[in-house]
Parts: sequence; C-alpha cells; structure tokens
Amino acid sequence: MATAKTGSFYLTETVTLPAALAAGSRVQGTIDLGAYVNVATGQAIAIEAVDFIWQSGTAFDQSPNSFIVGNGALACQLTDLNPGTRFVRADNQSLIASGALAIDDANNVASHVTDLYPDNFGPAALSEAFMVVNDSLYLVGGPDVANVAGKDVFLSARIRARVVKLGSKDWMALALQSTASDN
Repeated sequence: MATAKTGSFYLTETVTLPAALAAGSRVQGTIDLGAYVNVATGQAIAIEAVDFIWQSGTAFDQSPNSFIVGNGALACQLTDLNPGTRFVRADNQSLIASGALAIDDANNVASHVTDLYPDNFGPAALSEAFMVVNDSLYLVGGPDVANVAGKDVFLSARIRARVVKLGSKDWMALALQSTASDN
C-alpha cells in the first residue's frame, strides 16, 4: 500500500485552554501538512503514534489539582478533517487519536486514558499507521464537568509520522474515505 520516503519524525502542536475556561468548551489548533502531502506525486503522511501531554501555568506544572476546579476531565482529539471546536464520535473516519485525563481532585489522583491510537486501525504496509492525505491535522481539547482552574492549561500533541508514497488507487481510496467521513 505505501512505501516510506522518510524515516520517522515528530510533529507537535499545543493548544492553550485559558484559565477559567467553562466545562464543555473546546479549543482548536491546526498542524499544517502542506509541505508533506502532495496529490500529484501520491505523497502522504503515515501517523505511527500520538502522545498527549497536559501542563499548566508558567512552570508547566503537571499536578492534577492545578488543571481544573473540582472533579472532572480534560479531553482531546486529533483528526484529519476540521471539526471546528467540537469533538467527533469514535466511529468517525477522520479520528486519528483521542484521550482524556480524568481528575479526582479530592484525592489528588489523575488517570490518563488514551481511547485510540493510530495502530488500532488495522493492517497497512507501514506498521498499521494511519494514512493522512489531507493537508492539515486538527487538535481539539477542553474541560469536561469542571472549569479550567486559575492557570492556563496546555495540551500538546506529539505525533510520530513519516512521509510515504501511495499508489494512485490507494491515494484515491483514502481521499474518498476521508471526504465521505460522517461528522
């Protein structure tokens, strides 16, 4: 299906959830893939892994009680179609990875849950990677149940990827699947 044109490299994006952001609100960031994706040559991006990192304040604190006010969660998704400042349902074909940081403020406990990784999408010629033929990725995050606490919270996505070359049939199949995705 795909042949690697590069070794693995990392793409990163950070979105800032401002202090006191209301529960249920979402913030979006964009990762430009225009330099990597090329329709004419069949060049695409193979996403091999995604890690989500949460930090707060100017010291980039990782204490769970510094993220939100009370019990709740911080949730995030990475997609290859623009959802705006919304989350997509788990069966949406554009969903690359998602996760949440569940916070029990009373006991100062946090549980990081990753719902989906690119390698869960089934066999492909490149280590079961998620193939992207769109020219952007979208990172969306926000608080659930409780508001963001008194400091800005930063959600960073660290994405391990490589540039691949697809055959014309594979490119077309991925492009059709991507544009036909339910929102």
